[in-house]
Amino acid sequence: MNFGSIFLSEALGTGILLLLGAGVVANVLLTRSKGFDGGWLLISFGWGLGVMAGVYAAYKTGGHLNPAVTIGILCSGAHEYAPGIDITFANTVAYIGGQLVGAFLGAVAAFLAYKRHFDLETDEGKKLAVFSTGPAVRGYGWNYLTEVIATFVLVLVILSLGHTPTGLGPVAAALLVVGIGASLGGPTGYAINPARDLGPRIAHALLPMGNSGRKDSDWSYAWVPVLGPLTGGVLAGLAAHVFF
Repeated sequence: MNFGSIFLSEALGTGILLLLGAGVVANVLLTRSKGFDGGWLLISFGWGLGVMAGVYAAYKTGGHLNPAVTIGILCSGAHEYAPGIDITFANTVAYIGGQLVGAFLGAVAAFLAYKRHFDLETDEGKKLAVFSTGPAVRGYGWNYLTEVIATFVLVLVILSLGHTPTGLGPVAAALLVVGIGASLGGPTGYAINPARDLGPRIAHALLPMGNSGRKDSDWSYAWVPVLGPLTGGVLAGLAAHVFF
């Protein structure tokens, strides 16, 4: 596959992931939504199923949807990102660029789907939460560590799936994300994906939110869900190189 095909495949898959993922958060949090107050498990399952849909949509490129996964594969000693796609600098840029753009566009699509609910919502924190993660208890070092641990689990298990004969990769990945959300999502909202957080956070900064007050995209925290998952992905890739 060429640069453009890789970019478009990952953008499509990541866009679907964010449309469904941000959509379930909007459904649970925003005023007068039919899914209002549906709870943490509904959010976790929504994100998990979003992963499944996105991976299937991006099957041509292996459905990474996540720079931490791409970097994890790079660090694992593999020679290909997916069958027929060599690990090169250009292909790495295509994967990560497509993921970031897809995440941004998926978040915009979720915003459009819930536009009237954003107009009615007066809590600016809930609006931001649709787009990006934030800590339950702010402590940047501990929040970073939580993201490292959660992403390590995500990427290590995803890399192990390539060595199993079941063929249930997208479904297994979906259930893995549900499990991480249920078990490790409480402290930080489990970004576990730099593109999932950064692309939508940029969308939040740019989109008209019908603010009741000053819009704050919480850029002081934004490095945590980027660097934490990248670190976890690198560590998981190195561990996979040793154990798998």
